[in-house]
Amino acid sequence: MDQAHGIRQMKSSHPVRVISVTSGKGGVGKSNVAVNLAVILAQNGERVMVMDADMGLANIDVLLGLSPKLNLSHVINGECMLEDTIIEGPSGIQIIPASSGVASMSDLTPAENAGIIRSFSELTVPVDTLIIDTAAGIADSVVSYTRASREVIIVVCDEPASITDAYAMIKVLSRDYGMHRFHVLANQAHDIQQGRQLYNKLAKVSEKYLDVALNFLGTIPYDDSLKKAVQKQKSVIEAFPRSPASMAFRQIARKAQQWPVPKDMEGHLEFFIERLVNFNAQERHL
Repeated sequence: MDQAHGIRQMKSSHPVRVISVTSGKGGVGKSNVAVNLAVILAQNGERVMVMDADMGLANIDVLLGLSPKLNLSHVINGECMLEDTIIEGPSGIQIIPASSGVASMSDLTPAENAGIIRSFSELTVPVDTLIIDTAAGIADSVVSYTRASREVIIVVCDEPASITDAYAMIKVLSRDYGMHRFHVLANQAHDIQQGRQLYNKLAKVSEKYLDVALNFLGTIPYDDSLKKAVQKQKSVIEAFPRSPASMAFRQIARKAQQWPVPKDMEGHLEFFIERLVNFNAQERHL
């Protein structure tokens, strides 16, 4: 069976900016980055979709105080279509929720991943930017979503393990999969200078030993408003729009909006899904 047949018939064929937000280790604020970037882009007039791709430990819905009735586990079980899972978040962002605490979702088979992928062919929701909040680490699903994205944001914080694991992720993606361009975002830094230092640490070793180009996307400062926003189950952009973190997120979003949207098939959502199909097919034959 040609898994990509339905995908080629996707109803949305205009160019889509696809961004993966990922990290080498958990606990660095990756999901918070994905949520706040999505909200700002939506406030700036874009039609934004967020896919929670941390299949077994999803938390986008929790961060925003949402209670989805359906999620990706129901799609896999054949209980609903992908579009049935979509819920609306702040500023009109569209969210595809995953499940939390379901061990089987953390280790999907290639066939189950292919089922999710095929489901994208039925989406009728118009999208300008698709943000993929991946799981942490270098599991097969993380690699697949990251490889299929045009832009990759790697979130790091001031912990040795964060830098080490981010380097490991960049190494795998560049050495084994031919990816050479990454955006580095320093999160929970005390100031811009510390954020730049974190980037320099990662860039120094990466560019010495790997054939990669790292771009310093910016710094999100340590800000009590972020913790308070999480407690309120809101994005910091909504809860504290004038906070230092919100101002920093706006700068990040301005840079992201300058990233070119391809004019050809490489920028189409269907191309993103085609690549996921191909990657999963390759992995089945390894």
